[in-house]
Amino acid sequence: MDFILDFLTRFGSQLQSPTLGFLIGGVIIAALGSELAIPDAIYKFIVFMLLIKVGLTGGMAVREANLTEMLLPALFAMVTGVVVVLIGRYTFAKFPGIRVVDAVATAGLFGAVSGSTMVAGITMLEGQGMEFEAWAGALYPFMDIPALVTAIVAASIYINKQKRDKYLKNEKFLSQEYVDRQPVAAGSYADAVGGGSSGGYVGESGGGGGAYASASGGSASGKVQIWPIIKESLQGSALSALLLGMALGILTRPESVYESFYDPLFRGLLSILMLIMGMEAWSRLNELRKVAQWYALYAFVAPFLHGFIAFGLGMIAHYATGFSAGGVALLAVIAASSSDISGPPTLRAGIPSANPSAYIGASTAIGTPVAIALCIPFFVGLAQALMGS
Repeated sequence: MDFILDFLTRFGSQLQSPTLGFLIGGVIIAALGSELAIPDAIYKFIVFMLLIKVGLTGGMAVREANLTEMLLPALFAMVTGVVVVLIGRYTFAKFPGIRVVDAVATAGLFGAVSGSTMVAGITMLEGQGMEFEAWAGALYPFMDIPALVTAIVAASIYINKQKRDKYLKNEKFLSQEYVDRQPVAAGSYADAVGGGSSGGYVGESGGGGGAYASASGGSASGKVQIWPIIKESLQGSALSALLLGMALGILTRPESVYESFYDPLFRGLLSILMLIMGMEAWSRLNELRKVAQWYALYAFVAPFLHGFIAFGLGMIAHYATGFSAGGVALLAVIAASSSDISGPPTLRAGIPSANPSAYIGASTAIGTPVAIALCIPFFVGLAQALMGS
């Protein structure tokens, strides 16, 4: 009973959080038909600033951390990010009417981390007086980057496989069509369809490996090359900014510019981003309604499922290395979140065939409110109940 009362109290306070307030405000103002618009250049600048700040925070925390204590939670964060995407790929993608690339992109967004939800979680932990490791926030990129890269790789493998299957099917059809048009003796069939000198028509349908490779971007054997996909993902603007921030935080001493510039601006810029995300969520709602029942179900259940996975792994780290109760709760919170900073621009570039209305709509309209209003108080309360404060 005490757990339920504590949860309801925390839930009420989360409904008044500025992060959720600006998100809902964006939805409302768009629904009222306001012509308010944030220029795309400003949106990109805000995203860049937030990513650099998150990277700097993580890098500085890693530099000062006891790496032996951080190793297991960081590993579990990476595992969680990858597992979340794979769960979406092999469960959500099987739902009726769900395109595989849309499902993978959605899972990638839910596997990546929301900076706003993490800040809200840290705020609640501080308000509850729960101690957590200074480097716990640095677990953000350890979950975020593997989730996004895994989603892009999984989508690329699927797309290339579809291209290969389509090519081979066309090749088989053309070869059979040639045989139907040009009867040949059984002994000479290999010459007719095997790239011999029997005619130019077969030349258009034969030679499978090289033609498929140029059509799909794969190798001549039809295998997908994983490393080029990973490299291209890491070279994307969003992940590049995040990795740059981490590198600068680890290798340099950016504390002065961080404290005087990046840190004070963070929450203000984040509030503007949430306002933009709210307006975008409303604008994409009509397209989301086509398969809304499945996206709504996923977006409501996924934050709790992903949070429980991370919470369980965090408990293992707690008993193995002394990872704090607050750290376990924060790990669960970032796993329950869906990305609002790095995810959308990375997935737009990495999986261009996916429908942003599907994955961004599910995240901003349902996933983020569920994570902030429900998952934060739930996992903080669960950590207190099982491990104390």
